[in-house]
Amino acid sequence: MSKYYLGIDLGGTNLKVGCFDSELNQIAKTLNPTHADMGPEAVIDRIEETTKKLLSENNLTLDDIISVGIGSPGPADISEGIVVSAPNLPEFQNVPLKQLVSERLGKDVVFENDANAACWGEYVVGAGRGVKDMIFFTLGTGIGGGIISNGELVHGFGDNAAELGHMIIYPHGGRFCGCGQRGCVEAYASASSTARRATEAIQAGTPSSLKKVYKEKGHISCKNVFDHAAQGDKFANEIIKGTAEALGILCVNIIHITGPQRVVFAGGMIAAGEPLLKSIKEYFNYHIWPLKQEKLEICFATLGEDAGIIGTAALAVHQNQKLRTEKSSDMS
Repeated sequence: MSKYYLGIDLGGTNLKVGCFDSELNQIAKTLNPTHADMGPEAVIDRIEETTKKLLSENNLTLDDIISVGIGSPGPADISEGIVVSAPNLPEFQNVPLKQLVSERLGKDVVFENDANAACWGEYVVGAGRGVKDMIFFTLGTGIGGGIISNGELVHGFGDNAAELGHMIIYPHGGRFCGCGQRGCVEAYASASSTARRATEAIQAGTPSSLKKVYKEKGHISCKNVFDHAAQGDKFANEIIKGTAEALGILCVNIIHITGPQRVVFAGGMIAAGEPLLKSIKEYFNYHIWPLKQEKLEICFATLGEDAGIIGTAALAVHQNQKLRTEKSSDMS
């Protein structure tokens, strides 16, 4: 009988669950509101209910599941499976999520940060396939990241490595970031900061077709900026250039740290398509050292919103394979 793996992506708004075979072929997936404001116990209930319903609808039970992967936002103690805190899960403070889910589902659980999980998904079956060293960036409200080095996720001391959006690129007089630092790349190149920079300039009187959007809606979105740039608005194009340059500098910095073969950008902003990707590459080439030609591949992610559930399931498969290998070694 075939055996399957569950991938769970726990977000502040939605809970996504997917069922996969050992080759990571998707059997089924579902999405439900998380109800994060009701606290950890209610969220665990939600995970159990959603999982059992998904399996039942596909003529499966938990007996058909080998193990489970779960990804959670916010700082975490990965080795212990504890969510230390999470802005989008306000009631989660030092919650032993791995243990709670394992007890409730009766399965071994692999716990990971959500950005790392999405990174692993892209690495295994997405845009990172075929390389051993990869960097992953998510461009959304903030900038998340993941690092694959020699085929393994990098966690670092304290399990919170790869906070790549908080690398400082403009230290002197740089914009304040929500993290409290000044000059973080996130303060320039996330979707929200791209919109914020445009809004501040329009409020200050900068001429642009975006002024009409601001008057009608009271705010400017990142999509508005990209749309108006595509229509030839010079100011919107300058904002996009600022975003692309910050990301290009980020790629320069990261290549000197880990030496990746490929950098993968994910998140809603990549809907801007080839113009954004081309601009990032141009700024990377402009800022990188001239001592030798770098062969870094910069591309967009391919898994979309399923990266989280694919990545967590893939981590469960990976962990199970490692355990089997260790058992075989012990027996030989």
